[in-house]
Amino acid sequence: MTATGNTEFAQRFDRAFQPVEAAVAAGRIPGGVLGIVDRDGNRMVRAVGSAQKIPVMRRMFADTLFDLASLTKVIFTTPRILALAEAGTIDLDAPLISLLPDLRQYDAAAWERKVTFRQCLGHQTPFPAVEPLYTYGRDPDLLRAFILQREWRAGPPVYSDINFILLGLALERLTGQAIRDMDAGPGFAFSAAPDEAAATEDCTWRHRVLSGEVHDDNCSALQGAGHAGLFGTAASILDFAVGLLTGSGASERSIALMRTPLSATRTHGWERRYDGWSGGSLCSPGTIGHTGFTGTGLWIDFDKGRAWTLLTNRIHPTRHFDSGIVALRQTVGDLVNRA
Repeated sequence: MTATGNTEFAQRFDRAFQPVEAAVAAGRIPGGVLGIVDRDGNRMVRAVGSAQKIPVMRRMFADTLFDLASLTKVIFTTPRILALAEAGTIDLDAPLISLLPDLRQYDAAAWERKVTFRQCLGHQTPFPAVEPLYTYGRDPDLLRAFILQREWRAGPPVYSDINFILLGLALERLTGQAIRDMDAGPGFAFSAAPDEAAATEDCTWRHRVLSGEVHDDNCSALQGAGHAGLFGTAASILDFAVGLLTGSGASERSIALMRTPLSATRTHGWERRYDGWSGGSLCSPGTIGHTGFTGTGLWIDFDKGRAWTLLTNRIHPTRHFDSGIVALRQTVGDLVNRA
């Protein structure tokens, strides 16, 4: 455990940590790490359970590295897109073809050529929710070409990884670097030493238990992407959150956009509070947050000056199990914010 804080803060943390302990004791999740921080400098991080159960047992620690999955969208990709917009390098309301002119290049009237950066940030596009790109092959360059040239099936706006895969491709095109060669940010990386990371799934197509390498199938096949792939600890996530709470980690304009609604459930990159969302019902209306498929999450309540992260390896050794992660996140969020 790492801790700095007053008695009231410590009591709040203890209360919120109890359901995480209970979930581990009940065998719902192998292990977890909870971290809470506020603007006043109070901070606590505590771990429970196992970082890995098969083929070896390893204990979970407060500084265990996690595959953050879709937290990559808000910790890595969103801040970079917003910073480029503020610098005037991109226009959020311009179509992606301003950086990806070859997107559906053989059909000038294709709807994909009209999709904007802002629409992708807010998941306000017709792209499908899920697409198993990795089943089309493992050549990353060929897959990138496939993504850009495919005639995508259109549907109602839904949360879609394709939005952030395309934003990642735009970053790569602009910088001339693959995402995995970019600076991941302070305390973050795109891989981890296996014995320092929380294990994820016993992968059916990679034929091994994954630890320290990205779990997301499409990100693995692309060898880096804008929607997943980031690794970090509770401490690095809390540092990132403090940067947004205090304004030291991003510009005032970028933070304002992260808080600006684009729909009933979304802001620029982030999820916003709504009935039944992952952050619970007791946070302030302007709270933003995001979750990751591997069992991770981060929530930032600007009005209360507080942020919390719940990191679990709930898909170890398999995703095909009801871990109760939805209810656990909501319960922890309510206990973090209970008066």
